[in-house]
Amino acid sequence: MTTYLLKRLAIGALTLVVASIVVFSVLEILPGDPARLMLGLNASEATVQVLREQMGLNQPILLRYLDWAGGLLTLDFGKSYTYSVPVIDLISERVVVSLPLAIMALLLSTAIAIPVGVFSAQRRGSTADTLSMGAAQIGVAIPNFWFALILIYIFAVWLRLVPAGGFPGWNAGLWPAFKALILPAVALALQQAAILARVTRSALLDVLGEDYIRTARAKGMPRNYVLWRHALRNAMIPLLTILGLQFAFLIAGTIIIENVFYLPGLGRLIFQAITQRDLIVVESVVMLLVATVIVVNFLVDLSYAIVDPRLRIRQ
Repeated sequence: MTTYLLKRLAIGALTLVVASIVVFSVLEILPGDPARLMLGLNASEATVQVLREQMGLNQPILLRYLDWAGGLLTLDFGKSYTYSVPVIDLISERVVVSLPLAIMALLLSTAIAIPVGVFSAQRRGSTADTLSMGAAQIGVAIPNFWFALILIYIFAVWLRLVPAGGFPGWNAGLWPAFKALILPAVALALQQAAILARVTRSALLDVLGEDYIRTARAKGMPRNYVLWRHALRNAMIPLLTILGLQFAFLIAGTIIIENVFYLPGLGRLIFQAITQRDLIVVESVVMLLVATVIVVNFLVDLSYAIVDPRLRIRQ
């Protein structure tokens, strides 16, 4: 088990290093001078040079990367030149919106998908199976921003049950803040729930054909007990894999959804920083999201060993 954990930690650390190099390099090769773009085309050359020195753009690229990467290790993300505040402060203000939103969407998609997938697998080939998988296919095909606009029209404009956008802050109370995140979470969860439901059905159908399932049924065990206690547990490996990937998709999806609902989260911060060419903010937030995905995937790897003890023995 220790070897298993060390391997996963080494892979995660290597992935983080490679990701930092890719993120830094991609932003460096973008056309245009960040300092001139931030100041405007009419800015004087002297003013542009001063800002370039403040941003460290006159230093060699390797030195700039090492300074930036070293700052990431100590949570010193630098200072935003657009907002004139430390980047860590911007992240702290925005993560309290994006993280609850992603968690709500993940819990909602899981709560919808697994019962639907189990229901469909139980009734393979039936009309109910066809309808549920057809609905899942529609959910996969619908873009989440288009579904978000439909939700706004129905529940915010027509029924007036929830706000159409904005975020009052957690200081305004738990319920007002929760209401502001309901529609965005549903919009994010729909597509992920559809994908997870199809994977759940396929994984269960593979497991239900195994000999030990037929043996359990032949011994007289109740069908639902066999399904939920034995079949679903042994189908968890592909489900956990998809859940880990979905968390990454949910974080990426917040960039669009937060702009649709005008939520002051990390996704909207990235969008604003890109349009303002605030490179230090873009680099830092993207690396934070990359690190979050790596941590989630590490936890998924740990859950593999918990669900399937054979992995612990092999490692």
